[in-house]
This record gives sequence, C-alpha cells and structure tokens, in this order.
Amino acid sequence: GKPMLPGLTQAAPTADLQAQLQRDFPQQLVASAGGQQALRVCGTGPAVVLLHGIGSGAASWLQVAQHLAAQARVIAWDAPGYGDSSPLESQVPKAEQYAARLVQMLDALEVDECVLVGHSLGALTALALARSAQARRVSRLVLISPARGYGAPERNAQRQQVRQQRLDNLQRLGIAGLAEQRSAYMLSPSAQPQALAWVHWNMARLNPQGYRQAIELLCGDDLLRHGQPAMPCEVHCGEADSITPPDTCLGVAKALGASFNLIADAGHASPIEQPLVVAGRLAYALKQSLTGRTL
Repeated sequence: GKPMLPGLTQAAPTADLQAQLQRDFPQQLVASAGGQQALRVCGTGPAVVLLHGIGSGAASWLQVAQHLAAQARVIAWDAPGYGDSSPLESQVPKAEQYAARLVQMLDALEVDECVLVGHSLGALTALALARSAQARRVSRLVLISPARGYGAPERNAQRQQVRQQRLDNLQRLGIAGLAEQRSAYMLSPSAQPQALAWVHWNMARLNPQGYRQAIELLCGDDLLRHGQPAMPCEVHCGEADSITPPDTCLGVAKALGASFNLIADAGHASPIEQPLVVAGRLAYALKQSLTGRTL
C-alpha cells in the first residue's frame, strides 16, 4: 500500500472541496418508503443520475458535477444507508431494493428520463433499474469500473472470503480505520494528495449499517444475472484500477454488449482522480442519448 497522509494534513486538502460542496452541489432530502433519501443536485438541462460505490457517497461526484452543471441537471444520491439516507428494510438486500428506492427518488424529482451512471457497486443498482419495468426512464447506461458482485454460484468460495474479510475489517478497524487503510488502494500510484484526501473524507463518512447492507449486496448479488440492457450501454475503467481491473471490466462490457474505454492515469476512483475526463465522457454520453433517439 501507499503511505497515508499524516493525520494533521488531512483537513487541509479537503477544506476547499467541502466549501465547494456546500456552494455548488448542495444536499436535498426527499421522502422515501423507508424515511428519507439524501441527494445532491446542480445544473439544469437533461438529467444525469450518478450512483456512487461501496466506500463512497454523493459528495465524491463533486468535481464531475461542477464540470457537467452547464449542460445537465446533475443528480447524485447517497445510497440507502449512506449519508442522511434511510437504510433499506432488509439486512441482505438485492439490487432491486436499491433500484426501487432510486425510482422513488426519480419520482420525487420528476425525472422521466436520464443518463444513468453507476460507479463500482453503483453499477448493480443502475443495471437493476435498466432491466426493470422502469427501464424506459434510462436513455443510456454508463458503468464506471463496475463491480460484478460475488452472487454467481461459481464464485461461492470467493464470496464467503470477501464477505468475512469486509465484515472483519469493519469490526476491527471501524469506519475511521477503514478509510485510513483503504483510501490509497482506490487511486493510481500517481494520484494527487488532494484526490487521496477526498477519497478518505468520503470513506470516513460511511455509516456502519448502510455499509454492512452494501457488503451483503456486493457478496450476494451478481451484475450479470440481469442480462443485456435494451438501451445503449458503455463501460469505462481506470487504466490503473486494481479493484475492478481493466480485463475484468472488459469482460463485463462484452457480457452486457457494451462499448469499453479506458481512463488514463486513474485507479478505481476515476471520478475523483480524473473528474474532467469522466465529465467529458458523461457529456458525450448525454449528447449521444439526445441525438441517437428515434422519435
């Protein structure tokens, strides 16, 4: 692993980003079945909906949202059990339960159609929605470093190992310790200190209950069980991603009938490490979704 930043410098690199978060990407709350749903919104235009990964939150999309705000209504949720979002009822949820919450949020925001973007574990919820009765709401599906999950029968041994390891680490280290230990693995070796600090800040805000539910989703579900989506789908992956490596993401793309592109100088958390590049890919996806449709 890489050396972590000394504790004293942790606050400094993120103070500026935290101020931008309040100013440019403020939080909203809407009612959901289980209580409330937290999200962040900025910009106007066609909707782009952003779903974060297991060790993250809506705020991780800040810089991507800043770049996209001029041409889109950018909406990032805190998944159920993350941030101020109420957790799901089930302790071992499947992607469909997250997708049902997502539909409630889209209803509350009156979003009829969107480009849906799933990063890492967020890909499971994105594909579950894209393959559901609500699929018409998704004009284009973008998966960034998608997590496949360990729910397929042939991944049983791996599933038990990953689940035990994740739960043990949570028990042993707590959220603060997890953030300290895991942050560097999310980025490429050449990542900037600010990117590392922002990954850390987002991870340190996890809620144990929501994180536990997400571990069960990761270990108990399988991205590929849904089959290919009807709408255009694209997969992107950081060249230096050690968590969902490029060859794994390429395999997912092939299984989903999706296009595949690498993101240079990025690890797993490409929206934080290369926000300008990721925003550019999403702007292009949005443009395609608007010009490519048949009326």
